[in-house]
Amino acid sequence: MVCKTIRWEYAFFGLLYLLGVCLHAQDQRIADSLAVVYADGNLETQHLKDVLLEISFNERRDLDKALGYCNELIGLAAASKDYFYLFRAYRQKAEIHLQRGNFDTALEAYFNSLDAARLTENLSWQGSVMTGIADTYSEMGNSSNASAYYNDAIDVLRFGTDSITLAISILNAGDEYFKAQKYDSALAYFQESAGIFEQEDYLIGKAYAQGNTGMVQAATGDYQLAERNINQAVVILEEFKDSYAISEYLTYMADSYWEQGEKKTALEYAHRSLDMAIQFGIKPQISDTNLKLSQFYEELGKVQESLKHFKEHVAYRDSVNNLAAVQRMADLRTDYEVSQKQVEVDLLNQQKRNQLIILASVGVLAAVLLWFFVAIRKEKKKSDTLLLNILPKEIAKELKEKGEVKSVRFENVTVLFTDFVQFSEIAAKADAKQLVRSLDYYFRMFDAITASYGLEKIKTIGDAYMCAGGLPSPDPQHVRNTIMA
Repeated sequence: MVCKTIRWEYAFFGLLYLLGVCLHAQDQRIADSLAVVYADGNLETQHLKDVLLEISFNERRDLDKALGYCNELIGLAAASKDYFYLFRAYRQKAEIHLQRGNFDTALEAYFNSLDAARLTENLSWQGSVMTGIADTYSEMGNSSNASAYYNDAIDVLRFGTDSITLAISILNAGDEYFKAQKYDSALAYFQESAGIFEQEDYLIGKAYAQGNTGMVQAATGDYQLAERNINQAVVILEEFKDSYAISEYLTYMADSYWEQGEKKTALEYAHRSLDMAIQFGIKPQISDTNLKLSQFYEELGKVQESLKHFKEHVAYRDSVNNLAAVQRMADLRTDYEVSQKQVEVDLLNQQKRNQLIILASVGVLAAVLLWFFVAIRKEKKKSDTLLLNILPKEIAKELKEKGEVKSVRFENVTVLFTDFVQFSEIAAKADAKQLVRSLDYYFRMFDAITASYGLEKIKTIGDAYMCAGGLPSPDPQHVRNTIMA
């Protein structure tokens, strides 16, 4: 049982103008009363929108009239860019086509409604339309798409504030499990929705949950409980003149009585269901009930009656499930999802471009900072090396840290002077470049020797080399180390 007809609506009834949100089910009496108000033609545009919506929702006897009201409201809402009413008008149009079995037209209207709902950024409205789309795929027998949209709707609605619409989505998702004969899951969903309907004191919702629970009980062989729950649900639904639901529940009552051997009562319920479905032009139910009657009469041996109802079943089934409609629905879903995906792709591309710009900027900044850091390090190293060439390590460190060096007195140090024997004579005869290379070589060796004995190089003058022991740090072995060097 797909509860497409449970909805919340804003009520704005003619001269009564009930301000605020009014949760209610379809009621032909409301449509009749508002039709009189509409016929007077003295309504302002805003009030006219409210009246058109309420009439189209509550009109049950003449669905063509209901569609006319919907189309008039769509024109008004589109002209004024009123996405609130545009979403509701398209949704109501979809639900009327869904009841008639015009699934491709219903889907088209639902997707238009979803576009308008997304423009309002209202999660509850988006979830309600997703539920309607799921209902349509469910009626068509496309369980995969139906389950996907039910799950999407429930996920969205759990973040919203509309408990009634959430309960409806959960109830309808349970119906999908019921069709798949997953009775435990179906019952769990029906019970969760019943709890929400009870908490919100939503009578028609409680009736659907109770009736659907009865369907599970009938399917699992608990006929007494099934009859009680379905009968109680039908009594409530008759008050709301909900022919679609009543017709389907009556079919399940027929099943229940048939299984218990009460063939006559079962046939009465089945014919009652068929008459109601024909009266209100409910094609899916006409098809299903004819199939049920065909099966009943076949078991009774009434071949002609069985064949007649089977032909009716096939005729209505094909009018609902024709291949062209299936293809149109597939195209609608594909076109809609492609358009949504294109929007997502455009947004992602823009995000990627923005990210690339940010990353490039960060990369350039990082490269500049790295170059600056390396350059500073390089200059600092060069400066430190130069400083160490001039000053002892400890003195250089103190100079860098404090910016100055305090004089220190050393009581005992050993100073070593050394030069090359007959350097002047050798230098006069030697090649200048070779002389410089030789001096550099020997002085490097002197540096290594003095360093190994802890001596401090003071300076070189020509061929003379001067160093000292016992500074810049005191060393009790400075005399010995100097002699050894």
